[in-house]
Amino acid sequence: MYTAEIITVGDEILIGQIIDTNSAWMANQLNLAGVKVNKITSISDNAEEIKTALSKAENNADIVLVTGGLGPTNDDITKKVLAEYFGSTRMVVHEPSLRFIETRFAKRGIAMNSLNRQQAEVPDCCTVIPNNHGTAPGMWFEKGKTIFVSMPGVPSEMMKMLPDILDLLKQKVVLPKIFHKTMMTYGISESELAEKIEIWENSLPEKIALAYLPNIETGVKLRLTSYAYDEKQIIEEQFNKLTAILGKYIYGYEPDTLESVSGKLLLKERATVATAESCTGGRIAHRITSIPGSSAYFKGGIIAYSNEIKAKALGVNPADIEKFGAVSSEVALQMAEGACRMLNTDYAVSTTGVAGPTGGTVDKPVGLCWFGIATPNGTKTFSHNFIGDRQENIAAASSVALNILRLHILSGL
Repeated sequence: MYTAEIITVGDEILIGQIIDTNSAWMANQLNLAGVKVNKITSISDNAEEIKTALSKAENNADIVLVTGGLGPTNDDITKKVLAEYFGSTRMVVHEPSLRFIETRFAKRGIAMNSLNRQQAEVPDCCTVIPNNHGTAPGMWFEKGKTIFVSMPGVPSEMMKMLPDILDLLKQKVVLPKIFHKTMMTYGISESELAEKIEIWENSLPEKIALAYLPNIETGVKLRLTSYAYDEKQIIEEQFNKLTAILGKYIYGYEPDTLESVSGKLLLKERATVATAESCTGGRIAHRITSIPGSSAYFKGGIIAYSNEIKAKALGVNPADIEKFGAVSSEVALQMAEGACRMLNTDYAVSTTGVAGPTGGTVDKPVGLCWFGIATPNGTKTFSHNFIGDRQENIAAASSVALNILRLHILSGL
């Protein structure tokens, strides 16, 4: 198996100023190309740290991808360190890169300075990878049996450059086919899932690897992976067996989402939906409308955060709010029915709860959420106790609401 290591350079990553999205994206692309990522490392803008990371990676990977530290300012030292590490005798101007930078600055009406011109300089021992979307070219080095590639840390520039790097790599080595398929489940915990599919899991063929990937918003993903050309059909067969075991808990395969699957079901049924949200603050409507074409089935939503709006906009009985409280089955039911009536839809989902971190009581603790689902055949309510922080509770509640919608469309209830 051809292996890779990813090294991201930048103090901004280590202090939490930015999130390292580069590594996740590169790892995905490398796997699709047949390269197995063994390690991902983030290091500071420090010469010795960079050299140490390069040395360790040289002994552990066939290809090392480095991002970051190629900018024009003094804190960007990656290029200088790479020159020293690979024994470069001098820096040379890569004329095509210089011309591209000059043209880029001219189009923007900005004067170039010496720092900008230095971006076109590269160690004399590297092969240049053109950067047609920025000012810092990529660099390809080889040392022994290991390939090192340095790319800009700007995600948009790195993403445009990586396909060219993979093409160069494929000219040098034959890469195996890595096949992934990920089943999406919701409404069952990771431990319950593991127990339910234990016999199936223990009978998986040796060349097939299973991974559990729990997520508060998407549910538990089940990913099967094969590192061989002939295993794709076997993975399909295994997932067919799993479908018979898990049934309603499965809502699709990656990249399916609860909102996209619910949308497809609504389109199939030629049905419409509305939302009435309190504690989720429009999160459900946002997720539904993130799907292209959702205007065909989503009519609108009402964020009824206050009791006054619950009563005036959705027709919730103020006496019931007073008697049962805003976070109650009675209010959730009337919110869903009110949205269905006001927006003239076939379905409506509602949420009312205590997202936190304050506002809970003994009877209605932080994390309690009531859900309503209005359908052509009546209205039902459900409750759930979440245990995350405010944002986690809102995210999880929106997923539960979408899953309730999905299940009721499927069952015709």
